[in-house]
Amino acid sequence: MPTVKNIVLVHGAWADGSCWSKVIPTLQAKGLHVVAVQNPLTSIADDVAATNRIVNAQDGPVLLVGHSYGGAVITEAGNHPKVAGLVYVAAFAPDEGETLAGLAKNYPTPPLGTGIQVIEDGFLLLTEKGMFEDFAQDLSAEEKNTMLATQGPTQAALLSTPITKAAWHTKPSWFVIASNDRAIAPEQEIATAKRMNAKTLTVPSSHVAMLAQPQKVADFIIEAAESALANQTAALSEVAVSA
Repeated sequence: MPTVKNIVLVHGAWADGSCWSKVIPTLQAKGLHVVAVQNPLTSIADDVAATNRIVNAQDGPVLLVGHSYGGAVITEAGNHPKVAGLVYVAAFAPDEGETLAGLAKNYPTPPLGTGIQVIEDGFLLLTEKGMFEDFAQDLSAEEKNTMLATQGPTQAALLSTPITKAAWHTKPSWFVIASNDRAIAPEQEIATAKRMNAKTLTVPSSHVAMLAQPQKVADFIIEAAESALANQTAALSEVAVSA
């Protein structure tokens, strides 16, 4: 089956593009062209712009994959005409007018909230306790230390910025639910995936499912890439017929 060849990976808060390091080789082995965005984590607008620059650089349709806060980024950036589908990995999936903080208030408070420290200029970092116990609790000590050292300072204002247009209303969506997530309530992931009518995969992992269960996540992305192109082709055919 033909697939969407371009996979654009979008990291979330307190991370960088290296968080996809375990899924990238599997995707590349399938002949997919993979690029990881390096979000500045300064504002949703800045991160959407960073993602759109990478989408614009691709030759052909794109499957956008977002982890955590990256789900909010792909919800906006997914409106780009090149985007054929959206994959959310233990992610926020807000609707128009919703903020991340506002969405989270509807569900049980995850433990990670006590592991965040405020630094200057309104940026946030995870403490060692937050990273080790509530963000990446099922990774090795070495992996946890690396994530702690490479985390991206995240602007707190991201949590209170509303989404303007949610691409999942018009683009096919997939969702990896992390059943042991201590950063986003699993109940939130389940409910938003259902609201989006997304195809779901549930894995017994921490918030960083792509590092804790990389093979399962990579296989799910590959499946989405195959399905997304079929959906996009069908949509284009309907447009042509109606014209």
